[in-house]
Amino acid sequence: MSPLDRYKDLKALLKKKGFSLTKPRQNVFDLLQNQGPQTTQVLIKRAEGQIDRATVYRTLELFERLGIVHRLNIGWKYKYELSDIFLAHHHHFYCSNCGKSYDLSANAMLETMINSLASKEGYSPRGHQLEIYGLCPACQGQLT
Repeated sequence: MSPLDRYKDLKALLKKKGFSLTKPRQNVFDLLQNQGPQTTQVLIKRAEGQIDRATVYRTLELFERLGIVHRLNIGWKYKYELSDIFLAHHHHFYCSNCGKSYDLSANAMLETMINSLASKEGYSPRGHQLEIYGLCPACQGQLT
């Protein structure tokens, strides 16, 4: 999806919910594009000089409520990334040593298993998130 198409989709989604695409909202959206999951503090630091702290928090809250971003819970902290509306569906691996997050490759068999398990239990899945924790290759190498 091109950046122009993403802006069109963002604008349409906001309009449908009674909001407009303001410059600060576009700035926060830009900070999330082509990035991995980011903490609020990282986004605030990157937005410095463009958007104030409170606006970043309000925008993230709105984006989460409207499904524009996902909040990924990582231990006691959380990070944000654009939702499946703007990115291809994927899962994450978090290194419990260095704290980096990595996107996992798409796996059709895993998606089928998740949907099958939910269906078997009588649920009608609308989405899911999967985070795997452990040691990345670089941290594993440090331990040997």
